[in-house]
This record gives sequence, structure tokens and C-alpha cells, in this order.
Amino acid sequence: MSSPAVRVPEELSAPLPVEQREPGLDRDGVRLLVSRGTEVSHHAFAELPGLLRAGDLLVVNTSATLAAAVDGRAGHARVVVHFSTRGDDGRWAVELRDPDGRGTTRARADAAGVPRARAGEVGGRGCGGPAGTRVRLPGGARLVLEEPVSAHGERVSGARVSELLREHGRPIRYSYTERDQPLSVYQTVFALASGDGTGSAEMPSAARPFTARLVAELVSRGVQFAPVTLHTGVASAESHEPPYPERFAVPEASARLINAVRAGDGRVVAVGTTAVRAVESAAGDDGVVGARAGWTDLVVTPERGVRVVEGLLTGLHEPEASHLLMLEAVAGRAAIDRGYEAAVRGRYLWHEFGDVHLLLP
Repeated sequence: MSSPAVRVPEELSAPLPVEQREPGLDRDGVRLLVSRGTEVSHHAFAELPGLLRAGDLLVVNTSATLAAAVDGRAGHARVVVHFSTRGDDGRWAVELRDPDGRGTTRARADAAGVPRARAGEVGGRGCGGPAGTRVRLPGGARLVLEEPVSAHGERVSGARVSELLREHGRPIRYSYTERDQPLSVYQTVFALASGDGTGSAEMPSAARPFTARLVAELVSRGVQFAPVTLHTGVASAESHEPPYPERFAVPEASARLINAVRAGDGRVVAVGTTAVRAVESAAGDDGVVGARAGWTDLVVTPERGVRVVEGLLTGLHEPEASHLLMLEAVAGRAAIDRGYEAAVRGRYLWHEFGDVHLLLP
């Protein structure tokens, strides 16, 4: 898919959550662009219950956001370590970035002489590990990196990571935002803490506008919810890579509910591209969803198509982002082009604190 024929002005990046930009509003105060094919309408997110119907099903991601950014030093260079994905063996994929002087981060840390690397360990003061670059972290921990590898990055092992993030971590943020925020700002109403310290390096942001009050209203109108889990790694928008394997789980109760709704008159609407990836990873060729858990490297494209999801609630993505392939698979190229043109013309806001887009059949 070529990019939508729009340019997103920098001033359309949301610098703060809506409740801080406009005191008196709650999270559901963001705007909602609705696309039904090439027909576009404009709403407040709080109007969502009136845009869905009884029997519709919202698939939501329960992954909690981690305080995944930690400051460190590699030699004399300051770096920011983004802890992305915890493997089954307890090792973590990480990304190194350069501080930009404002508490945010910019391009990967190659310019500081820090290699992208694989393997190593996080441990206490004086820990051993393979030869290579050592990153000093708070609390006496050391991150030992090997030789450079792929653009995605780095793996780290060690049982201390969860403790390190709890004590010294902060949410990952980028330079279009105005300031650091407490972790609570990045948790959705659906987030559930895991017992093993796993979670999402970056917020599953499509669900951020939901409030407990809005969920209650949706339920009272006959809209159902199916929880799934997909732990997101760091975003790769700078290099426009496709997503890499992520841990997911679709529980038995959610699989049964999804199948029942598909067999009836309701619509299966995923809240976020992460929910699409989880559900489609658990679907057979016939579209029947089973209870599954593990790792998925699925990339949903127009060629592959979708087997389960009929609608999608999502944020506004950069025109080059690989997520747009998924949007096209759900709604078609014409709908995406028309919606993004309307979003720019209507001054909708982009990124995790921005406005949202509902794609309906």
C-alpha cells in the first residue's frame, strides 16, 4: 500500500492527553471520526454507544503498559534503554536511544557509539556476562551487550528487570509530547497487571478514550466485550519496519463469544490494531476463533485479508506506518484515503493522546 495522499502537519500531533489540554473533559472527550466505506462523519468519542448497536462485540486488549524507559550510561555516553519484549526464557529485547535533552528520545543510539546488540544480562553490581558494551543502569545493575545485530534490536536477560522498571522506569515517550506523564496516564481502563512482569512497552492507545462510565453505558445498550491480550513492543515508525513477534492470548470464553457474535447479527469490532493481530492469530482459515496463546508474527495485509474482524477502532497512524496495511485489509483503500483526508482537513490530532477513527462495515 502506498501512503495516503495526505501530509500530516506537525501541529496535529497531540502533545498532552485531552483531559490536560482541555480541563473539565475526561478521556472520552477526544474526537471520533467514523468511516462507513467512503462516507465520513464527525463525532465526540462519548457518542460511541449511539454508533454501535445491541449485539455488537468490542474486542479489547487487557495488556498493561510498563514503565519501560530507563536512563543509563555506556562509557561516557548517556543513553535511554527501552525494554521492549520479554522472551519465554526471561531475556528481554531492548532498544537503545539517544536523549534529546528534554527527557524524550530521538534516533537510535548508533551516533553515540553504542551498538545495537543481542544477548547479555541484567544483574547486580559486578555481574558477569559476554564481552561487549556495558550499559550502567540505576541501582547497580549492568546491561551487557554483544556485537551489533538487526535494526530491531537487542536482547537482555536477568530477573531484575521488573524490579528495575518499577523503581527507576518511566513510560516511553517521544518528542511530539510536551512532558513526562505518570504511568497511570498510559493505562487503559481494560489493563490488567500480569504476575510475571510482562506488559506492553507502549500503550495499546486505541482503548485510552474509554472510561468506566462509557463502558457501563455500552453494556447497558447491549454491546458486549471480549478481552484478549497482546503485549506490544516498541514502535518502529521511524524505520517503518513491520511488527515483530509479540506475545498474545485469546482465552476460551472470548473465543466462544466472538464465534457466537459472528454466527448472529452482531459485528466484531476490534479496539486497536493489537486486538486485530491477536484475534486474527487465533483464527483458522474458516474464521473460527480458538483459544490460543503464544507468539504471533502475523502481519495483516490486504492480500492476507481479515477472517474475523469486521470493524476497527484505532488511532490515527502516520501515512508510512505498516499499521495502515491492516486498516486497508479491514476497510479498503478508498475508505482509508477518504478518512485521512477528512482527518487532516478537520484538524484531528494524531498519536497516542490524539483522536480516534472508527471503521465500520
